[in-house]
Amino acid sequence: MGGGGQQTEPGQPGEPGEPRGPGEQRSGTAGDVYTWEEVQRHCHRNDQWLVINRKVYNTTQWARRHPGGLRVISHYAGQDATEAFTAFHPDPKFVQKFLRPLLIGELAATEPSQDRNKNAAIVQDFQALRRRLEREDLFQARPLFFWLQLGQVLLLEALSWIILWLWGTRWTLTLLCTLILSTAQAQAGWLQHDFGHLSVFKKSAWNHILHKFVLGHLKGASANWWNHRHFQHHAKPNIFSKDPDVNMLGIFVLGDKQPVEYGIKKIKHLPYHHQHQYFFLVGPPLLIPIYFHIQIIKTMISRRDWVDLAWSMSYYLRFLYFYFPFYGLFGSLALITFVRFLESHWFVWVTQMNHLPMEVDQERHQDWLSMQLQATCNIEQSAFNDWFSGHLNFQIEHHLFPTMPRHNYHLAAPLVRSLCDRHGVPYQVKTLRRGCIDVVSSLRRSGDLWLDAYLHK
Repeated sequence: MGGGGQQTEPGQPGEPGEPRGPGEQRSGTAGDVYTWEEVQRHCHRNDQWLVINRKVYNTTQWARRHPGGLRVISHYAGQDATEAFTAFHPDPKFVQKFLRPLLIGELAATEPSQDRNKNAAIVQDFQALRRRLEREDLFQARPLFFWLQLGQVLLLEALSWIILWLWGTRWTLTLLCTLILSTAQAQAGWLQHDFGHLSVFKKSAWNHILHKFVLGHLKGASANWWNHRHFQHHAKPNIFSKDPDVNMLGIFVLGDKQPVEYGIKKIKHLPYHHQHQYFFLVGPPLLIPIYFHIQIIKTMISRRDWVDLAWSMSYYLRFLYFYFPFYGLFGSLALITFVRFLESHWFVWVTQMNHLPMEVDQERHQDWLSMQLQATCNIEQSAFNDWFSGHLNFQIEHHLFPTMPRHNYHLAAPLVRSLCDRHGVPYQVKTLRRGCIDVVSSLRRSGDLWLDAYLHK
């Protein structure tokens, strides 16, 4: 599967078994040993190494064939990717056959297992926690739970059509059907998220098939687009240039540092001190029906992803088949747009309350637990919150263990909180109302920081 690097010629500096000096470069062979300093130099687009369980891999050529996308693996170039690798791959032994040809050596015995600013004690305790959760079968899904979730979506879809078929299309019934379809779309969104993270079936192939069905046929989107975007968010949450969810295209400034940088540089694409107000106009209403919709179509065509395009088109054909007799072509398209408009509000508030008010910054090379907890908070548990958010009110547990079935998050949460308390890592839990308020207040705070820097620095 290629990409393991060239062989070092005999007699050249840096024969296998010897760490190199800080100024020397090499491609590496499977018997070589390396220092962290040397690994960290291979962090460029056309030169990427990473470390997994003290083994050093050259992923330069493989990155473009990585199922999770080029960028997510590139975000760990020159770094220790052990914790991310473990989090994303439910069957590490299966992945080994792809890693083996990329192996170019290992860390020198004198090198620590953790790089840069990672806390070794936290890493070890977190690994122990994961082993405990595995022993307690919290990574084992109950398929019936997810079949019921799928049944809920299909039942809502059918109910919407039956209402129109039985009682007509007057505006009150149309509005009711729009609310039902929006609920179906939101719940299908949480369900495709489960399949996308490989958290339902033991065989990855079944997860991939159901992911394409739910996201493609039931929602009209692209599974590959979602994978390549969403895994970046999980790999480096709230990190500028690595998490696409904080790439605001100059529309918003986030966190405490970016607003000041923009203000000092006199960057004013928009009046950012009013961003907490115009957020209601360009955030929740437009993300799914405009921005995501355009991005998905553009990505599928540019990447020639005809399989996902076919799945996506099947959604529109099915929708028009059922609703064209009631509303005609333009009426049906208007109905789709309005459904997405409502769903977009639901989606934005659920996803942003967990992340937007948290720390947003540049790469700090922290251990997995610290990095995820600084970028993530929970919303308190209740039957409604669990359903409304697809259990993503347990965003901390989901980010720490993305392949864990969501019906087990509440069982893992007390153990995660105990670990955080032991190491002094803040574990935040908010009410649903507080989470929504904090989204707006964080935007206002960042806007005020920008204005102060713009006027006075």
